Amino acid sequence: MPSPTSSRRRILRGALTVALATGLSTALVACSDTDTDTNTDTDTSAMKTSTGRDASLDARLAPLAQKAADTGSLGVIVRVDRGTGKPLAIARQTAWTKADHHLAANDQFRVASNTKTVTATLILQQVAEHTIGLSDPVEKWLPGLVPHGQDITVKMLLNHTSGLGDYLLTPQFLPTLTGQEKRTWTAEELLAITPQQDPPAAPGEKYSYSNANYAALGLILEKATGKSLADLFEQKIIKPLGMKDTFLSTNADFSPGKTHATGYEPDAQRLRRILPPELHVPEGTAFAGPKRPHGNTDTTAVDSSWSWAAGGLVSTAADWQRFQTALLSGNLLPGAQMKQMLTAVPAPEEGGGYGLGLMEVNTPCGTVWGHTGGQPGYSSEIYTDKSGRRSAAVLTVTNFGIKEPKAAAANKALVDAAVCTMLGKPLPTESATPSR
Repeated sequence: MPSPTSSRRRILRGALTVALATGLSTALVACSDTDTDTNTDTDTSAMKTSTGRDASLDARLAPLAQKAADTGSLGVIVRVDRGTGKPLAIARQTAWTKADHHLAANDQFRVASNTKTVTATLILQQVAEHTIGLSDPVEKWLPGLVPHGQDITVKMLLNHTSGLGDYLLTPQFLPTLTGQEKRTWTAEELLAITPQQDPPAAPGEKYSYSNANYAALGLILEKATGKSLADLFEQKIIKPLGMKDTFLSTNADFSPGKTHATGYEPDAQRLRRILPPELHVPEGTAFAGPKRPHGNTDTTAVDSSWSWAAGGLVSTAADWQRFQTALLSGNLLPGAQMKQMLTAVPAPEEGGGYGLGLMEVNTPCGTVWGHTGGQPGYSSEIYTDKSGRRSAAVLTVTNFGIKEPKAAAANKALVDAAVCTMLGKPLPTESATPSR
């Protein structure tokens, strides 16, 4: 896959993007069953369910979740915490996927680039301890590893203004990305194949999302602390917050004894229709995995541990909302560093701005903070209000599959509805926010 051209928008976010280039053919249709048999019992005849959950929220979101699943999302987990009462947690899937796995709201899930928020939090904790400086040049920490490292600062890595391109868009990496080649990449090797942005941008000039930034930040953390990234995640975030279903993946496996979502991607024929032609993706490019109905491939066994500091965490909706709530509530960072994290540069392609490891997203019902993530078979949008008291998570068991127009519209409607429900506002009749 060649370097991106200036005429197209980025198609990869995390391992894979949550936004495609514009201009997809409106003739494309999503391929899925229609099944109204939901995966979670809902009692809409009473104001409260037996669990104390507001049944009206089930009635509000469950149909949208099922519609998204049946319109190309295949399966979705939705969890909304309004800060009072029991959170709403539902899972819906289209009929044929139940032969593989009955999706549950507490299933483990590859949260992909949401990992960047944790990596950024660890960096800012070190900034607070005066171990790392935001103005430190990358060359100070990683001599010779990053082109123009003397001109790129730690802050530029955090907010994606470094001028680095993305190794995901290189022909060397495509076979690993699709799972066709089993190779263990080090962060140093990934930085070595990272191209410049196209068109080139000077350090600090503009925002452009790149996983290479966070590969470098992971190395800086390890060098500054003398600890492995996995240990830092565990000791600083996971264990203190009681995130019992969260870990940094080192292979394609999930936790033994835990249930996990099955992920899917379109097969080669569908993928070719979805990807913009200007990418020049080689004929026959496909994800590795067992073939499934309606032109889908089971990508659960694709190893994405290479994503590491940029996207290597496995978690659950509940665990991740616990983290985001603690972060935005001010329990993980001092006030000065929290303010730095929330200072965003313009990032229209993210629907608003990008701070230090956090996206600022303008929705029909207000501005929220969080991140998105995507890897083969897994896409996620997890947001919190600025106080940290309320959060919404939508996890989807396909990434490229929700790029087809009908699937994208249904998925976006669900995400907007989850955010509006979180904020206690009416559902939008129309969404005018940018695609995320």
